[in-house]
Amino acid sequence: MAILISGSFAYDNIMVFPDRFKEHILPDQVHILNVCFLVPEMRREFGGCAGNISYNLKLLGGEPLPVGAVGSDFDPYYSWLEECGISTEHVLQIDDAFTAQAYITTDMDDNQITAFHPGAMSHAHRNRIANGSGAELGIVAPDGKQAMIEHARQFAELGVSFVFDPGQGMPMFDGQELRTFIEQADYITVNDYESQLLQERTGMGLAALAEHVDALIVTRGAKGSTIFTDNGRVEIPVAKTVKTVDPTGCGDAYRAGLLHAISREEDWANAGRIASLMGAIKIETHGTQNHRFTLDDFSERFAASFGYNIW
Repeated sequence: MAILISGSFAYDNIMVFPDRFKEHILPDQVHILNVCFLVPEMRREFGGCAGNISYNLKLLGGEPLPVGAVGSDFDPYYSWLEECGISTEHVLQIDDAFTAQAYITTDMDDNQITAFHPGAMSHAHRNRIANGSGAELGIVAPDGKQAMIEHARQFAELGVSFVFDPGQGMPMFDGQELRTFIEQADYITVNDYESQLLQERTGMGLAALAEHVDALIVTRGAKGSTIFTDNGRVEIPVAKTVKTVDPTGCGDAYRAGLLHAISREEDWANAGRIASLMGAIKIETHGTQNHRFTLDDFSERFAASFGYNIW
């Protein structure tokens, strides 16, 4: 089944400062702050929610159709998507903009300073959800605010079931906007912090939110996740990991597993475990699109983590 992935594309520029920010920032001089951090270690990664979810879904044998806006500097990313066998048919290029860019500097205490340039992402609403894709399932993941609003509405108008994943875009929306998303969506997925913010802004508890959708999925990091449905709640344990390297992109990997399971009509216990294992596999590798596995590998790890075979 083709799955439409509405969300951002970005380049993640990740730098490591081999010292501590606090040693170079004078507390009584922050009003005239002017500092420069030498960062001998740097890497550039392909990222963005649409890119990350599509990459993970493809690893599972799915057919992702990413829907996003990119800039004139996207050629290396185009080549990567082509190498991965991911369609770019629904990717809109904005010639007078850069692809969204994140510049992340981390010090020895794991403090981070991040600058984010949205670039072409601010034009993502110009890229409409088309009904010619044949897709019956989609996701509205973090992107430009107007794009998220319009793509959710377009999914609903086309009768395409979709997951609402506000993620780091949650602060952009007020209570009424979030309630509209909830009315349009078939599924909601949030992390523990986002679930608290969603409840606060909508005035609805988890049980009330779950009544409006087929499933409400709340991830809790190392504590696993919980799926709320009409039939109650399903507790999902974490999958076993070999090592913990980089949590960046684990949420996107989880959502790819969720989409794949929904497309296969798996029950929620299986769906949550597939998603959980995707997050565990991703956390073992630096970057968001550098991990790889075969379906046989996945099946073996699933059995090792949960005690039964999935496929």
